[in-house]
Amino acid sequence: MSLALVHSRALLGLQAPDVTVEVHLANGLPSFTLVGLADTEVKEARERVRSALQSSGLDFPHNKRITVNLAPADLPKEGARFDLPIAVGILAASGQIQGDLEGLEFAGELSLAGDLRDVRGALAMAVALQRAGSTRTLVLPRTSAMEAARVPGLQLRLADHLLDVVQALQPAETAQALATPQPAAPDAPPPWPDLRDVKGQTQAKRALEIAATGNHSVLFVGPPGTGKSMLAQRLVGLLPPLREEEALESAAILSLAGQFDPRGWARRVLRAPHHTASAVALVGGGSPPRPGEISLAHHGVLFLDELPEYPRAALEAMREPLDSGRIRISRAARQAEFPARCQLVAAMNPCPCGHQGSPLRACRCSPDAVTRYQARLSGPLLDRIDLRVEVPVLPPEVLNAVADGEPSAVVAERVAAARTLQWQRQGCWNADLEGPALDEHAHAAKAALDFLHAAALRLGWSGRSVHRVLRIARSAADAAGAADIGVAHVAEAIQLRRALAAA
Repeated sequence: MSLALVHSRALLGLQAPDVTVEVHLANGLPSFTLVGLADTEVKEARERVRSALQSSGLDFPHNKRITVNLAPADLPKEGARFDLPIAVGILAASGQIQGDLEGLEFAGELSLAGDLRDVRGALAMAVALQRAGSTRTLVLPRTSAMEAARVPGLQLRLADHLLDVVQALQPAETAQALATPQPAAPDAPPPWPDLRDVKGQTQAKRALEIAATGNHSVLFVGPPGTGKSMLAQRLVGLLPPLREEEALESAAILSLAGQFDPRGWARRVLRAPHHTASAVALVGGGSPPRPGEISLAHHGVLFLDELPEYPRAALEAMREPLDSGRIRISRAARQAEFPARCQLVAAMNPCPCGHQGSPLRACRCSPDAVTRYQARLSGPLLDRIDLRVEVPVLPPEVLNAVADGEPSAVVAERVAAARTLQWQRQGCWNADLEGPALDEHAHAAKAALDFLHAAALRLGWSGRSVHRVLRIARSAADAAGAADIGVAHVAEAIQLRRALAAA
């Protein structure tokens, strides 16, 4: 009887718990049994491993009773990442390799010819290995290894074929070392659309700068063709590059969905799902739980066009993660938690026909139809959106004039300076200030506070709205380089918030 132990990792949300692949060969009727709460993809590894070993010229123990256990047995396992560790375990148990397996971890999908294919979640596995303080070396397929190479202080090797791993696990005098991957150099980012391309809309541009300064959510409201989508698509160009830890978190989430490109390292993402997206598509779900759009946009921008057209349940499901920055998905058998600290930008028409308030075309909607349309957005959801900006119809002479306003590069410099000041002062963005930190860092003059309290009483604002106005005013003050919040900053914040409350 022979027994081999090989280390690997499962995926449970962003966590990657340790899994030991135990392979036992015994005499008896030939069989290949795989146990340990494995899903269908993992169970199919039996045929992939059998074919890969035979195609690579290696011996498959046909006359043995093979038992593979994925421990711990109560941890769900999914995906094809266990192909490589199962194959290595069979080779070790049958005496075809003699290398030390205790200091190694394996993950990779095998083709029928023995080639190694990439797996989802390589970054999550690498981060888990680093945080555990383990000294093991992680062996991955090439592209997955290029992803994992972004994690500092990690022992990492890459392999293109099963035979590469076999040769590396031979006795020292004949072994051939696996290559060490280097992080792929990120490509020069393509230029985002320039803010200067948007003609007119001075107030909307100013609101976009304040939103970028404090990481605030914003809702653009106006008739079709006024530039709402153009404004939303230009927000990413105003934001500074991701910091190292932010880039790692964003890449890890995208890696779980198989959408991370190592050449796009440290770039903020812009996610724009169609309005037919379900609640599961927006916030995540499924079995096993997968991240939704709000998590895939982590540290980036989530753009929801035609906001009232989204299913009501999908929009209501976003309320809690918009506040907390995290989403916990609970199913009967599995639970997972994903980060969801993205910047929401939404756009909508003022009425079903879209022309309410337009000087060019008359609105055909009845008052009841307008009320029903706007009521698709609940008060609690609107209360969680910081800025609501009217985007009016522009006269033809403005649209045909030479482009005015500042380019994105100039505005981005001011935003970067204000964000640096915020991080040095409070360690978070203004939109994340709460509790004692809000009282300490959103300090306002007495006249400004009196003005805010009077406006809140008159407009019937909730405590959440008052605090959000203070955060917006703090961002307006930072954009102006002011140490304290003045009456002018509060007035501008109220103006940007008042229409939201009126809706």
